[in-house]
Amino acid sequence: MVAAASVVVAVGTATGMMSALDDRRASDEARPEVTASPRLEPLPVVPSPSPSVTESASPTPSSKKKASPSPSPPPARTEKKRQPPVVSSRLYRHPRSQVLDWVRANSGDPRHAVIASRIAAQPAAVWFADFTPDTITARVRAVTSSGSAQGQVPVVVAYAIPGRDCGGHSEGGAPDLDAYDAWIDRFAAGLGAGDVIVVLEPDAVAQADCLSAGERADRFASLARAGRVLKSANPEARVYYDAGHSGWHPPAKQAGWLKQAGAASAASSDGVFSNVSNFHTTADEIVYDRQVLDALGGPTSLGAVIDTSRNGNGAPTDGEWCDPAGRKIGRTPTLSTGEARIDGYLWVKLPGESDGCKGKPGTFTPSYAYDLAQ
Repeated sequence: MVAAASVVVAVGTATGMMSALDDRRASDEARPEVTASPRLEPLPVVPSPSPSVTESASPTPSSKKKASPSPSPPPARTEKKRQPPVVSSRLYRHPRSQVLDWVRANSGDPRHAVIASRIAAQPAAVWFADFTPDTITARVRAVTSSGSAQGQVPVVVAYAIPGRDCGGHSEGGAPDLDAYDAWIDRFAAGLGAGDVIVVLEPDAVAQADCLSAGERADRFASLARAGRVLKSANPEARVYYDAGHSGWHPPAKQAGWLKQAGAASAASSDGVFSNVSNFHTTADEIVYDRQVLDALGGPTSLGAVIDTSRNGNGAPTDGEWCDPAGRKIGRTPTLSTGEARIDGYLWVKLPGESDGCKGKPGTFTPSYAYDLAQ
């Protein structure tokens, strides 16, 4: 994958948990010397709207726009302001994940307290990345029904598009688009009737330039269909499409592709997601996502969610995307951002799950998690 890409590396499991669970009890390397319990800085919090958002540098010339440039409606119309998403503010934490398994099995590890409190305690997305049509409905339903029973909002990631990751670390998915369409039908059948957020196919739009024009058109048609199917199965589901991130495509190009993929239609979309498995600052992503949404058009109800799981120090200046050193966890997950058109900060990529350089792609690496969480 090119350096700018979003680099999604979650690996599905037979039980549909966050990602691959093999080797989860193994110690990946020599443990750091810790003579006392680590002193933790407070976890990042969601601030009130700040002018810094509009002052942040953006990778495109259009970054100098004000954050919310839409004009006031003419007097003859009484258009309502965009309302925040009608979902619970409490995000769901799945009781099964690689980090939780590691925490349970390694109470004596000197890294335990840091990883347990700063990563394992946070709600995160549940990935469905293996093509297993016979079990996908039940596995999705297990997550959504558990979330509903607790009055919480699960975040589920559909990640089975054919040719995903352009044959990179996360290659795989359905064998063809017909099989994918059938898989999405079964995925949608497990969404239930409660609040749920669907992150639809990370990289599938932003990375589509590796496809021919015909292949790209077919993929986008399938994604548009997927959004319609998901929202038809559960009208309370909020479906977000791949906007890449602020260091990748210009907003106009990304929005053009998103339109073809159905992201501008309320029948299939609630907006876009960005920064999945990447490191760009929340401030830059807010500016970028608003630019994408402006270029996308569509109903004013469309918003954006941002993956803040590893962006506390921003992206490396050299463009490195594979488990780069010096990164840090970002803002805690929330659906109350205080930012116009930004519906949530989510942990889509679980911190500590490797991109493929510090460990096998998608597997939990304690040393990496500890470095991110300190």
